[in-house]
Amino acid sequence: MVQRYLPEPFIFAIILTMLAVILAMPICHQTPIEVIEHWGNGVWGLLAFSMQMALVLVCGSTLAAAPVVKRGISAIATLPKTPAGAIALVTFVSALACWLNWGFGLIVGVIFAKEIARKLQGVDYRLLIASAYSGFVVWHAGLSGSIPLTMATPGDALKNATNGILTEPVPLTQTVFDFHNLVMVAIIIMAITLVNALMHPKKEHVVTVAPDLLKEEAPVTPKQAETPAEKLENSRILSWIVAALGLCFIVVKLGFRGGSVDLNTVIMLFLFFGILLHGTPLGYVRAFTKAATGAAGILLQFPFYAGIMGIITGVGESGICLGTVISDACIAISTPVTYPLFTFLCAAVLNLFVPSGGGHWAIQAPIMFAAGADLNVDPGLTGIAIAWGDAWTNLIQPFWAIPALAIAKLNAKDIMGFCLIDLIVSGVIICAGLLIWAI
Repeated sequence: MVQRYLPEPFIFAIILTMLAVILAMPICHQTPIEVIEHWGNGVWGLLAFSMQMALVLVCGSTLAAAPVVKRGISAIATLPKTPAGAIALVTFVSALACWLNWGFGLIVGVIFAKEIARKLQGVDYRLLIASAYSGFVVWHAGLSGSIPLTMATPGDALKNATNGILTEPVPLTQTVFDFHNLVMVAIIIMAITLVNALMHPKKEHVVTVAPDLLKEEAPVTPKQAETPAEKLENSRILSWIVAALGLCFIVVKLGFRGGSVDLNTVIMLFLFFGILLHGTPLGYVRAFTKAATGAAGILLQFPFYAGIMGIITGVGESGICLGTVISDACIAISTPVTYPLFTFLCAAVLNLFVPSGGGHWAIQAPIMFAAGADLNVDPGLTGIAIAWGDAWTNLIQPFWAIPALAIAKLNAKDIMGFCLIDLIVSGVIICAGLLIWAI
């Protein structure tokens, strides 16, 4: 069904744009000119984030191409001996890595999966990559979750974002490290690991990867440096110096300044470890250039999703926006017990149009925390419900799959059928967990 009806991700972005335009006019009583202005003003709203995502993809891929890293991944990839075992291992590794840091997990999981495809015959390549991506469902309930981290950060930004509802930060012990959340994460990881392994098709239905997609190019043998320029290009000392500079900054930031591991930190780790492990500046440039071709989807599609975000958050003369309407509809049918569940479902719907944790926070924080306070719902539970909703429908939203698909050289329709099953399984677990948490 997915192979037949799911279009290329860029077409999906265009369809979502059209749908947002059509809905905003009658529901929010906005004129066509207002909607077009909201869209146009939002198109460039994700430029910084687009660059971050492109660098996560390119720097992560370049690091994985370093000889020592490739040997390490290759050694681990020999562990599974059966297709089902390979699927289970990829799912577990990806999910654990995404819980630790989503940028790291998103890249490492698919690189690991691709290496297993090189080593193990008879494993379904589509399911292998889908398994690597499926672990992404737990990212927003993990250590790099943007909403829990924002809630735990003191300052006026938290108070302003929630219209004064949250005057004190909500510690991670009430969100990420709450017992209920940890149990939900553990159960989901075990469930999708089992389900993905069980989804492996019978031998006659297995779709393996074309050999040319996995073919490794022979390493370039550097010629003897003769000119001053060539000596600089092949100087290991220059690579050591710049790598030491970057890695020392990270140590100072995390160890002496008490900073946290954010997306920029992950990019810097990928970048400077890559420079160090490739040995020479020229070797890194060659590997980086090769990896950069995979960022095309990010550069093309992210402006369109930023435009959709502009429509969802844009307020016209009517004084309302589409995001507010969706949130208000959720609140209207909620009780103290069902409120976290409906908050989760509301965030899941919004995520199809605004696949961004920061976007969700901007739209829902002022509304959902106020309603949660009126219903005496713990703010930590409200925040984690929004976070789970943001992460859940990523399984069927190609936005976040773009970097993984670029590395795997697949299309979204190749993996989304498997991810749809994971969506159903994880959705049941999340809904049950939020209801039990609220009781």
